[in-house]
Amino acid sequence: MPLASHAENVKIAFIDPLSGPFAPVGQNILKSWQFIAAKANAEKWAGEHTFEVVGFDNKASPQESLSVLKTVIDQGYRYILQGNGSGAGLALMDAVNKHNERNPGKEIVYINYAAVDPDMTNSKCSFWHFRIDANSDQKMEAMTTHMAKDQNVKKVYIIGQNYAFGHQVTRAAKEYLKRKRPDVQIVGDDLHPIGQVKDFSPYVAKIRASGADTVITGNWGADLALLIKAAREANLDANFYTYYAATTGVPTAMGASGEGRVKSVGYWNANNEKFVGKEIVEGFKQKYNDDYYTMATYTGLQMLSNAFKQAKSTDPVKVAFAMEGMKFQSLNGEVEMRKQDHQLQQPLYISTWTKVNGKDVKYDQENTGYGWKTDVKLDTYVSAQPTSCQMKRPSGG
Repeated sequence: MPLASHAENVKIAFIDPLSGPFAPVGQNILKSWQFIAAKANAEKWAGEHTFEVVGFDNKASPQESLSVLKTVIDQGYRYILQGNGSGAGLALMDAVNKHNERNPGKEIVYINYAAVDPDMTNSKCSFWHFRIDANSDQKMEAMTTHMAKDQNVKKVYIIGQNYAFGHQVTRAAKEYLKRKRPDVQIVGDDLHPIGQVKDFSPYVAKIRASGADTVITGNWGADLALLIKAAREANLDANFYTYYAATTGVPTAMGASGEGRVKSVGYWNANNEKFVGKEIVEGFKQKYNDDYYTMATYTGLQMLSNAFKQAKSTDPVKVAFAMEGMKFQSLNGEVEMRKQDHQLQQPLYISTWTKVNGKDVKYDQENTGYGWKTDVKLDTYVSAQPTSCQMKRPSGG
């Protein structure tokens, strides 16, 4: 290993959809990682070490992700980032585990910033995988805690994408609502093919016919933008509880029709109580004329920087051990990379789509004049979940 004083340019492979229906989201998030990497380099977060984030298109496909992984391994990458799709995430995780077992000394670390299937930090947990987003159970815990207090929620319709994550959302929604509000009726539960539905009006017609006052959806990207567009065109009178309404394309689809109706659960809101991160929001907008919403990019590079310094090395094995149990300040407050399962523990926000007012809603999205008003910031413990992870660690930890 080179001496600690030796400055390294650490290349990180971003493996996510950069073409196809989810390309706008992938492109935005790649730019977000690159923007934060430039900030980290300028401010010397990792001392003399620098970051370089390079995009690789997996077309949102698990199979394609595996061939991309082969390519980046051949090119000498030791760190990968992925987030858009738990299907691709689970495939990568399995491949990284196998690669690391067969190639000691050439290990790879997988930083997961958005693939939120809870199994990834439970039954399938891996020493080589670190999730810096809240998983879907944590988000549902926060969402249903908030919903339980609203007596107007009586009939709930669940709609989602038909893959690992969509199944986890519907399971958790039913379980948690039953526990917190047994009086709430689940009046519909639909799963649709991911990235393939062009017109959601038949689904919206079913939601309307069910008499639902509330819709829960884990949809993201085009699948959420088109669902909201169809609801708007049908004048559907229901509130939407979402995970990903802040993602590229959705704000434009909502426009004024989403005002006061669409809620989002996530680990941050640009319109937070003290506008923490405003220089990033403003700088990103200035540079790309786009919105910075993937705060995990900040958390991820902060965590890696701290680990490089603590381990006095950029070696993935040493860095992985250094990240376990790490506590640090991110833009949403203190966070902790839980050692047991490598699931980040962090506060969560519930926000409502509202007109910009210059006071508590300063930042809009997609130049719509609407942004997210913080309803509540929930302390970490509110959404914390137990884990079934039995972590197998390499020797040397």
